[in-house]
Amino acid sequence: MPRFPAGRGMADIWIKICGIARAEDARAAVDLGADAIGLVCYPPSSRYVPPGELGAVLGAVKEEVETHALFVNPELADVRIAADSGWFSGLQFHGDESAAFCESFGLPYMKALRVRGDADLRPLIASFGSARKILLDAYDKSSFGGTGKSFNWDIAERLVASGIDNIVIAGGLHAGNVTLAIRRARPCGVDVSSGVEARPGVKDVDKLREFMREARSA
Repeated sequence: MPRFPAGRGMADIWIKICGIARAEDARAAVDLGADAIGLVCYPPSSRYVPPGELGAVLGAVKEEVETHALFVNPELADVRIAADSGWFSGLQFHGDESAAFCESFGLPYMKALRVRGDADLRPLIASFGSARKILLDAYDKSSFGGTGKSFNWDIAERLVASGIDNIVIAGGLHAGNVTLAIRRARPCGVDVSSGVEARPGVKDVDKLREFMREARSA
């Protein structure tokens, strides 16, 4: 099973490509050097991959990369199906799930927190001490990610400076700003979806390549 590094230097930043919905995009992300890919298991999303199609997307790359199943306020049974399917090495939760819920499936998990204003996130992060990574994303009242919006990276910078070493930045990242985001906040990783797409659920290989190059050069 792919390993989950606890922390890395900036030249070796952890990069996850999320919203993968096609086998060819999974292949491209892996070939270009992504550390992880994410599939959306949240039906309202335009990037949703039904359970019956997981194998078609992941079959050729599962052993080469971390594979994450993304959920938003799911039913326990739905997460259990994904966790027991054998297709995923990790889970990702973007809703109001508790730490007890997230850790109950026997797989490493990443908890996403939507950044709103300038609130101190340290107590909330501390409550998810079992999370392998904490993903910070922009708040949007009508969406749980994939909006193309960014948040104030100074918030991530302060969290990292305070000693929290498992911060992943998401939201509005693309090749034109990922280097700045990494250099400013010094997170352990970055997560991108819409910033490397031709349209929702369809990745653009040129954008993927450029994003990977810029992130690795930070």
